[in-house]
Amino acid sequence: MTESIPAPIAGFIDTVNKHDEQGFLDAFTDNGFVDDWGRVFGDRAAIKAWSDKEFIGATGTMDVQEVTADGDTVTVVADWRSTHANGLSTFVFVVDGDKIQSMTISGG
Repeated sequence: MTESIPAPIAGFIDTVNKHDEQGFLDAFTDNGFVDDWGRVFGDRAAIKAWSDKEFIGATGTMDVQEVTADGDTVTVVADWRSTHANGLSTFVFVVDGDKIQSMTISGG
């Protein structure tokens, strides 16, 4: 399914599944943010602290089930597995060039 995923997001998913913390952080624009079920992490330090506990640090993996793209917005439904949480989740990305402006996570 990765052939249907826009390149910045396909690379991001690969980085996440490899548990590459630096690559994960570098995937975001300088003013990028994460919205995890309404909790917003708005700078690199906040994203890293959140990720250390709940994303990369929780050895999370994304098994992509569905992808839709509409302009700069890419929605990925993935089966999320980690030591922190598990289950079908929706990841909505706003892409800015080859970087991620935002990632919003909600229920599958």
